[in-house]
Amino acid sequence: MNCSRVDFSGHALRRMFERSVTVDEVQAVIELGEIVASYPDDLPYPSSLMLGMVAGRPIHVVAAHELITGACYVITAYEPTEALWEAGFKTRKTT
Repeated sequence: MNCSRVDFSGHALRRMFERSVTVDEVQAVIELGEIVASYPDDLPYPSSLMLGMVAGRPIHVVAAHELITGACYVITAYEPTEALWEAGFKTRKTT
């Protein structure tokens, strides 16, 4: 995702801390990760679920992208688990 700047919601920072996900890891996913799902109708800005491998660890980042300014707003970040995600962490398992 091409971002002019990256901002973190309070929720994102709390959840990142609880999940031992760092700001640097999130920024690496935003810069180099792959978009695995897009949510173009999200408000106030369209958002995406991104996947990146950071030091061998899969990280999911959900971020909204303000198209006019290019700013990205991190909503949450976490390490996906095989219990909830198919191999490769790109598709959520169905129950």
